[in-house]
Amino acid sequence: MHYKRILLKLSGEALMGSLQYGIDPERLKEYAQDIKAIIATGVQVAIVIGGGNIFRGVAGASKGMDRVQGDHMGMLATVINGLALQGALEDQGIPTRLQSAIKINEVAEPFIKRRAVRHLEKGRVVIFGGGTGNPYFTTDSAAVLRAIEINADVILKGTRVDGIYSSDPEKNADAVKFEFISFEDVLKKGLKVMDTTAFTLSQENELPIIVFDMNTRGNLMKVISGENIGTKVNL
Repeated sequence: MHYKRILLKLSGEALMGSLQYGIDPERLKEYAQDIKAIIATGVQVAIVIGGGNIFRGVAGASKGMDRVQGDHMGMLATVINGLALQGALEDQGIPTRLQSAIKINEVAEPFIKRRAVRHLEKGRVVIFGGGTGNPYFTTDSAAVLRAIEINADVILKGTRVDGIYSSDPEKNADAVKFEFISFEDVLKKGLKVMDTTAFTLSQENELPIIVFDMNTRGNLMKVISGENIGTKVNL
């Protein structure tokens, strides 16, 4: 395989599948099966998942809610999604650990770097919930931070779009897809890959990002195998 240890970033919205809200069990099952396939090759997998299918702190703040309180609600939403994904993975026979940046000892381990790395070395999938544990930081920032801490080879950002385009391909039929692009060019062109904090942190630590369509079965294995799926962002 092209990578030994990866961090897979999934959006909360991805778990909705065809639903308008919440979690689609069929989508969870599909993701778990794709992850199982790469685990079988010996790849070590860590996952960060968003909570947008349940609650977004920034959306609550735009409607008058206290931003800090809203972000804490969003962190709890990521833990809910983490529990759901953990259940789906364990249904596939994959040993999984959920670690949370906020203390919820009854349902998740606290995040401890050395423990997380040890789980990965033992072939367990580690799901990081609770974001960074701090308000005003997105799960993109959490994904980059955790990837750096566990020395991941790459961040795989699974979306519903098959890469990075010059403009929104769902709105502009003439949008051009990039197979490879540098961090510098992403910033120059004003492309939205991750929020600025997360993207800058990834750039500073020379951590490549691959954006790909997670909803197409088999794509995750193709990315791990080194095929040119999606868009790769590097130096």
